[in-house]
Amino acid sequence: MELFLAVLFFAFSTTITPGPNNVMIMSSGVNYGVKASVPHWLGICLGFPLMVLLVGLGFGVVFERYPHLHQLIKVLGVAYLIWLAWHIASAEPKAIEQGKSKPFSFMQAALFQWVNGKAWVMASGAVAAFTTVGGVYWLEVSVITAAFLLVAFPCVGLWLVFGAALRTVLTKALFQRIFNICMAIILLLSVVPVMIEIWQYYFTPAIAGI
Repeated sequence: MELFLAVLFFAFSTTITPGPNNVMIMSSGVNYGVKASVPHWLGICLGFPLMVLLVGLGFGVVFERYPHLHQLIKVLGVAYLIWLAWHIASAEPKAIEQGKSKPFSFMQAALFQWVNGKAWVMASGAVAAFTTVGGVYWLEVSVITAAFLLVAFPCVGLWLVFGAALRTVLTKALFQRIFNICMAIILLLSVVPVMIEIWQYYFTPAIAGI
């Protein structure tokens, strides 16, 4: 129970704070409303705990053995997030109203966790911090997964509802465009730490050797 409460607080604090998932679900709430964004919401809430479970049960070992693979996924993730930021910023409000654009599906949102830099930090950080040497490892990983599963629905849902509430305020196309551009900028800022890490991984050793 002590482990579960500790992980629960960690999961809540990391899930409720701004990041790619929350920025995108809020943007989806603004542009498409709650009902159309439910698959996106469920994809995050179920996809990330599954990622935590898989990272805890073996993926972490694979990436420790093949760090270049992990870095490659990060590079692809950053490129994908930049593309998403452009997609959000350039979205035409009228095109959205006419159904020419669609929110994330459940599978898209679930798979997105694997290219989300913050998701990797949260998953690997939780597993590293809350598993113990000599403990029942699979049980500890299961407890961590359950904690994230429990907090994901209300935390991510709050961002979705907030976005849908803003939808009633952003009735003019200009206001919606400004909102989308702001969300795109925030999304780009959220990947800056990952970009710095990638730069240091690939270029710092080369610069030091010059």
